[in-house]
Amino acid sequence: MSAVAQRVIEPSVLYFGTPVALISSVNPDGGSNLSPISSVWALADRLVIGLGLEGQAIANLMRDGGCVVNLPNAELWPHVERLARATGRQAVPAGKAAMGYSHVADKFALAGLHRLRSELVNADRVSECPLQIEARLSQTPDMAAAEARGFAIVELTVLRVHAHATITHLDSHHIDTTRWQPLLYVFRHYCGTSAPQGANFRAETPLGQT
Repeated sequence: MSAVAQRVIEPSVLYFGTPVALISSVNPDGGSNLSPISSVWALADRLVIGLGLEGQAIANLMRDGGCVVNLPNAELWPHVERLARATGRQAVPAGKAAMGYSHVADKFALAGLHRLRSELVNADRVSECPLQIEARLSQTPDMAAAEARGFAIVELTVLRVHAHATITHLDSHHIDTTRWQPLLYVFRHYCGTSAPQGANFRAETPLGQT
């Protein structure tokens, strides 16, 4: 393989290909807020998400403790983008107001998405999302550190996973990776994924099994 020319770059963001998630959380009035995020990863039964401090999601999570991490497929990107400049904060923070944000009480309606009652947390799930993960705050984030960097790193414990039958293998708890096409956020562009190219040796189902 021939050498490839390389450059040192300083990108303004490092969203090199992260999944989009819609975080539903409970507002003080009992309604569900919906927040699009692009910083989430999983390890065993733990999820780690990044939340801005000016949004309603972090306040809701600190107060109620529960949420749903809804994972949209690639086709849902227009619905996600409808939420891009909406905030659940009634008093819109100055920084967000300068970027054109406005308060929206019913973000489900704005996005054209539908609610499903959750089973173990108070926040509603997003019906259209093929994966919906009910979760609870594992530990209170370090808010002093969060204030210093401008965002909170939040650890969640997974309580229950809901999946559309169309993306699961028959008679199993496994996701069919030929059918599940998550929405990715790549340097602030919405992208889909292609068909899987291969399987890791620890994969529990053969590629393409239905």
